[in-house]
Amino acid sequence: MKINWKVRIKNPYFWIQIGIAILMPILAYLGLAVEDLTTWGKVGQVLLEAVSNPYVLGLVVVSVFNAIQDPTTKGLSDSEKAMTYTEPN
Repeated sequence: MKINWKVRIKNPYFWIQIGIAILMPILAYLGLAVEDLTTWGKVGQVLLEAVSNPYVLGLVVVSVFNAIQDPTTKGLSDSEKAMTYTEPN
């Protein structure tokens, strides 16, 4: 598995995609919307519920996997061209 992590972590869209990949399955399973997270206490409570539920953790893992893998390449690796990048393209 060869992924150009140095470039991916520089890309703000990668972090947005990962954040959505983590948050949306949790909110969907708990029947919540983003508007329901109005306090840090509520956010913590939701995260604690998610971490204590193996099914939700499985949903998050699958969602993050889908956000990381590149469907245009075979397997989990980035393309040879993407491996040469030093900045997001």
